[in-house]
Amino acid sequence: MIRTKFKPVLFMSALMALSPAAFALDGAELYKTKTCLTCHGKDGKTTIMPSYPKIAGQNEAYALQQMKDIKSGARANGMSAAMKGIMHLVTDEEMEALAKYLSTLQP
Repeated sequence: MIRTKFKPVLFMSALMALSPAAFALDGAELYKTKTCLTCHGKDGKTTIMPSYPKIAGQNEAYALQQMKDIKSGARANGMSAAMKGIMHLVTDEEMEALAKYLSTLQP
């Protein structure tokens, strides 16, 4: 019987060969765990205050840029201050997944 030891290099190579889609983040799950639904509603259009934006169906590139601008401080108008406290907890990859998810929601 031949015994082989686990080869971490081979394992990592196999993981790297997988497409990026295999590691795609779940935007719907992030929308819940990052507490987006608290203010924007479960559907992205039933906000808790009329001044909060409805984000369901938003253009993916636009939504991503808005999140990045809020996080960096480039956008500081409207309700951006409320979002700034949350956005420091969201990575660039998570923002991309969230933007993609929002674009799929019905406005």
